Amino acid sequence: MNIHKSGWIDISVPLDASTPHWPGDPAVELHSEEHGSFRTTTLRLSSHSGTHIDAPRHFFPEGAAIEAMPPDAAVGPVRVMDAAACEEARLPARPERILIKTGGSRQGIPMPFALALAAAGVRLVGIDSMSVDRYDSEDFPVHKVLLQQGVWILESLDLSAVREGDYELLCLPLRIPGADAAPARAFLRLPDRAG
Repeated sequence: MNIHKSGWIDISVPLDASTPHWPGDPAVELHSEEHGSFRTTTLRLSSHSGTHIDAPRHFFPEGAAIEAMPPDAAVGPVRVMDAAACEEARLPARPERILIKTGGSRQGIPMPFALALAAAGVRLVGIDSMSVDRYDSEDFPVHKVLLQQGVWILESLDLSAVREGDYELLCLPLRIPGADAAPARAFLRLPDRAG
């Protein structure tokens, strides 16, 4: 995790050959070539590689694709919560964006908490693991509950050095028309550093 002089904390995971990937998805591949006075890099990756945002189309064929995400869904005030608070289904007052710190757990978000998030009108839910569902899930119920209610999902964050509390979030996905997800760069900073 990088902390910039401006106060922004980079909570994205690096995209390289060591980036964890979902079973069945391709590993990230980067191939750089020198062309005389310049260099180019070719990428091979899934739309769900590294830090990424899931769109409703991930599970619903007629759902919104990633380019339909309103920019302010992932830009603005955010609450970082510990996974223990999820077990108790405790939500902050009028939440818009929630990031859940699990320590990389493979347990995902408990269904009662997912239902509470959807009912509360949360616009974006993020997690520091590869999935909001349990890794052994076969039907991905948490994804479906959230995406069906128009909640955008931000996965594979690095929250290792971030404490619980209120922050400003800046995160935008790549514009890939029709895609079910897209890699994103995500930053946090304390609200008193904003402006």
